[in-house]
Amino acid sequence: MKTSSVELLILDLLSHEQAHLTAQEIYQQLKPRLPAVNPSTVYRALERMAHAGKISVSDMGRGAMVYEAVGGERHHHLVCQECGAVMTIEDQPVSELFRYLEKKYRFEMITNHLILFGRCESCQRGDQDEP
Repeated sequence: MKTSSVELLILDLLSHEQAHLTAQEIYQQLKPRLPAVNPSTVYRALERMAHAGKISVSDMGRGAMVYEAVGGERHHHLVCQECGAVMTIEDQPVSELFRYLEKKYRFEMITNHLILFGRCESCQRGDQDEP
């Protein structure tokens, strides 16, 4: 199995899902299309793609790193630590913060995906159902 075909399928999957998927979720979705694929092939492809800047890798508090296709407008996330809700925030205010920090501290930002953890409005109000 050609590595490039695995990478193309992963990129296609992440581009169409427009979601953050774990390596295991990616493997499970690729398996029907590529029966010979194994988890280690998927992990290696994800690593190569992340180093090449084709995908981003993030810790969204799900217990495993998640992957997302790079492209379109850059965005960032707010993640509720109680219910797991994920809110997308636009890049402009974050980019302004990055520029300020770079200038003030003479520091080059490499991060291109900011994730902040907290509590959503619903959880602050206690609207979540108790299990």
